[in-house]
Amino acid sequence: MFDTKFAVVLREDLEVWQKLNVTAFLSSGIIGQKPELIGEAYRDAAGHVYNALSVQPIIVLSADGTTLSKIHVRALERAVPASVYIKEMFSTGHDAANRAVFATFRPDDANIVGIAMHADKKTVDRITKGARLHA
Repeated sequence: MFDTKFAVVLREDLEVWQKLNVTAFLSSGIIGQKPELIGEAYRDAAGHVYNALSVQPIIVLSADGTTLSKIHVRALERAVPASVYIKEMFSTGHDAANRAVFATFRPDDANIVGIAMHADKKTVDRITKGARLHA
């Protein structure tokens, strides 16, 4: 149905609250760069209006740290824009602090706990090879 894929890959050993937090942050990064992914507002039978949602499903996958690092490298090699969350961001309290701690790491030493991307379906499938559907 879709030629593209919106995928989030989480490190499998995160606490549940961390998985939810990282998924929300990473998804917002993709939506922020691709507003065309947002549909129309929802309306219930009583006439209440609710926020619009993504027009396509968001696939949530999991992987170990080594596989996540490989996925990160593949995304960089293919120049696929990605949202990335590193472990050190759990200890910050706001966006500026997140960006500051993120800027202290290079791709080869970043402790990635989540990555999200939206691109051509086949490209995303190649990049996320080794990850599996989140349980």
